[in-house]
Amino acid sequence: MLTHGQIMAVLAGVMIGMLLAALDQSIVATALPTIAGDLGGFDQLSWVVTAYLLTATAATPLFGKLGDLHGRRRMFQGAIVIFLVGSALCAIAGSMGLLIGARAVQGVGAGGLLSMAWAVVGDVVPPRSRGRYQGYLTAVFATASVSGPLLGGFFVDHLSWRWAFTINLPLGGVALIITTLFLRLPDRRIDRSLDYLGAALLVGSVSALLLVSEWGGEEYAWGSPTIVLLCVATLVLGVLFVLQERCAPEPILPLRLFRNPSFRIATSVSVIVGPAVFGIIVFMPLYFQVVHGSTATASGLLTAPLTFGLLALAIYSGRTISNHGRYRMFPIIGLSCTTIGLVLLALTTSTSAHLWAPAPALVLIGAGLGTTMHVMMLAAQNAVPEGDLGVTSSSVSFCRSLGSVLGTALFSAVLNHGITERLARTAGTTDAAAITAALHGTPSAIAALPPESKRQVLVAFADSFRGALALGALFALASVVLAIRLPNVELRESVGDPDAMLDPTLAV
Repeated sequence: MLTHGQIMAVLAGVMIGMLLAALDQSIVATALPTIAGDLGGFDQLSWVVTAYLLTATAATPLFGKLGDLHGRRRMFQGAIVIFLVGSALCAIAGSMGLLIGARAVQGVGAGGLLSMAWAVVGDVVPPRSRGRYQGYLTAVFATASVSGPLLGGFFVDHLSWRWAFTINLPLGGVALIITTLFLRLPDRRIDRSLDYLGAALLVGSVSALLLVSEWGGEEYAWGSPTIVLLCVATLVLGVLFVLQERCAPEPILPLRLFRNPSFRIATSVSVIVGPAVFGIIVFMPLYFQVVHGSTATASGLLTAPLTFGLLALAIYSGRTISNHGRYRMFPIIGLSCTTIGLVLLALTTSTSAHLWAPAPALVLIGAGLGTTMHVMMLAAQNAVPEGDLGVTSSSVSFCRSLGSVLGTALFSAVLNHGITERLARTAGTTDAAAITAALHGTPSAIAALPPESKRQVLVAFADSFRGALALGALFALASVVLAIRLPNVELRESVGDPDAMLDPTLAV
């Protein structure tokens, strides 16, 4: 059993590793226009983001299983090395194609970091005390969501976009040193082969699904042969994956885990909460830039209330769970707050609303996330055998990543459809070409429209944004219903019991 000081030393390395992966999801977005201007290839720009998301999401469950078989210390440090190699290649990339390939390598490492971090904490901290430390991991996401765009803007304005990747190298080096010196975990070697066929089917199905979410309605029409073929591939490969997992001796995702109610509900909530809130994290800065004319830096600061709410409640709920051993009430209250916050946000995001009017709603949504994300992970980890800790942690992380990508795509589709439909009813034929060009440009292009055309665009954007928020509120409400059914299994006081799964009948 490690002391608090030893745990904090391990946690420092784990948090830096997780920060690398979380930060790179947001820091690059600000630099994308400059990258495209420097390297060319504007038509390939979306792949800089898509390549990272594809490999990160697909790699998450693979690292979880490898950690269970071969030890998490080795896998976590391996993920750091892969991420740093990808970062170095991104920093020196001389073409858009090389940058996209390097981002794919980076994503593999990020998938390992995001899944292994939770499992490493599970290895060194008993479930009863785990909430306190996992709350800090949740806080890392809050820090990355605010600092990422600000850092990206600073690098572009004062240094070079390549610093968005170079900054990872010293941070990753520190994480490697800390985990080498302080992370002492059993170097387990279970003599079982990885389910390679299952891994290939999972990666193929997830990749096809993510391409549908990225391309559908944007690159290709929803009824186009490409999207239909990808949908069929998602379904067929998904069914084959399930069949493979039922007979594989060492499955990537043991289907028996879904018989456990805590695992089943934790993964379901992690997926559903994506459409509820992650679209806001991506599109709320765009709302401030389009509707209120804020700068990129100012829009990042205006979304800070969400981060503050998440940060404060993640730490508070983690400490409270560790002190009292009860966790079930937190996701119920938190997701209820998120639902109310989404409704309140829909009421305060009009063209006539004050710039800071959405702040209370953002605090409420952030507070809901802060009392939900790490609690879902804790509930799932506590209810499975220690031997399944890695695959359980990676499954929850995988579902969260999948929900965030699909949620962002859904939010974007609803927003774009609403804007197009409203402008079709209100815009005059003489304004249509200018408005269409502006909508495919930057917020400054919208600001440069004639007054009447600009007013039509702003009203259409605000109305469509509220429609997307209303849909998100429905998803959040569904997650509340699921959270109510979450068992409150007694938190274990020790780590390292590899044998028995806790009986769900212990739920109170």
